[in-house]
Amino acid sequence: MEKIVILGGGESGVGAAILAQKKGCEVFLSDSGSLKPKYKEMLEEHHIPYEEGHHTEEKILDATEVIKSPGIPPYAPLVKKIAAKGIPVLSEIEYAARFTDARMVCITGSNGKTTTTLLIYHILRKAGLNVGLAGNVGQSLALQVADEEHPHDIYVIELSSFQLENMYRFKANVAVLLNITPDHLDRYDHKFENYVEAKFRIIRNQTPDDYFVYWDGDPVIARQLEHVKIEARALPFGVDREDQAAAWIEGKMVEVQTPQERWEMSRDDLSLKGLHNLYNSMAAGISASVLSVAPDVVKEALSDFEAVEHRLELVDSIEGVRWINDSKATNVNSAYYALESMTTPTVLILGGTDKGNDYSEIEPLVREKVKAIVAMGVDNKKIVDFFTGIVPVVSTDSLDDCIAACRKFATAGDTVLLSPCCASFDLFKSYVDRGNRFKEAVKALRK
Repeated sequence: MEKIVILGGGESGVGAAILAQKKGCEVFLSDSGSLKPKYKEMLEEHHIPYEEGHHTEEKILDATEVIKSPGIPPYAPLVKKIAAKGIPVLSEIEYAARFTDARMVCITGSNGKTTTTLLIYHILRKAGLNVGLAGNVGQSLALQVADEEHPHDIYVIELSSFQLENMYRFKANVAVLLNITPDHLDRYDHKFENYVEAKFRIIRNQTPDDYFVYWDGDPVIARQLEHVKIEARALPFGVDREDQAAAWIEGKMVEVQTPQERWEMSRDDLSLKGLHNLYNSMAAGISASVLSVAPDVVKEALSDFEAVEHRLELVDSIEGVRWINDSKATNVNSAYYALESMTTPTVLILGGTDKGNDYSEIEPLVREKVKAIVAMGVDNKKIVDFFTGIVPVVSTDSLDDCIAACRKFATAGDTVLLSPCCASFDLFKSYVDRGNRFKEAVKALRK
């Protein structure tokens, strides 16, 4: 009997444990932290042994295979010991894909992954297809595959670079690469090329029957394509029409042309606004079209899709000031797109756990659109040092102080934008926690 060890007891780990047990394996789950009550209940319901708060190495190193949480880096001492013993280390996505013949639509990129993933899922559901949502959103792929009574024909999967690291035989039928900008460099030995290579694993194992959808305006993608052989049918998108373009802009119209369909729609009819969302909509439209979704259905779905929570989410307008929650902007490029969409003087909230940020990318937009910066974090020195002399900057170390500082700077007609450029873990549990607490604080201003 195969011995499967799961490292990490979150959504993906517990899903993988349940699937492995259903496939007749001996399963053990180990987490160095604390498991959430709902995951404990799931493990206990299936009688899967687990431990929390520590790792029992002798059990782990006796595994046939190890399925690792994407949050555990490959250089963790225990992972190195596993590798030294020659035990294969897989991702949950890699493992789950062994047990399904469903088509896989996979999305990655430094920014826009979640929006594009949910857009594609929304279109496919509107088309009446039997589709599941997995990866960084929805239920774990493994848990859905384990539910043999309700199988899906297609899965739409958001993939981070972390998840792509331990994928080897997995194949995306449609691979979407939105963009690549510096992010998580602390995970990749501060070498951008390592991060780029991790992102490009999304096209691994593709064949001429598959599709590779990508933004042709990204210089990093363009450089990498000079050194990588693409087996799939390439479907680039961008502002201008190129020879092989699958989507481009013609005046106010979005034009889409795939091997299956040719259609167009007005930019004004897209539910999501801003240049970054235009690219997300193009990628989603192409992906749906190659799956033979009718153009009318695609256009209707692109026009009625609701924005993703914590991504340019309007919280409230109070005394003429708009408060926008963009907590999901955990890197500089994501904040760039948020600033690019601002049309009023902006008080910008930055700060959190720095991931090697270079703020020069947003400096021109800060000079053009930002009236003040409020830094919110345990250590704001890098932000204060960079932006001092460009715009007024104030440092705060709590959400309450941050909100108070923003109120001093913002007047009627302004926007307060939480687009932090940084991870949330210095003051918050996650970007979701940061966004939710920001929204609660803003709504409390009305009381």
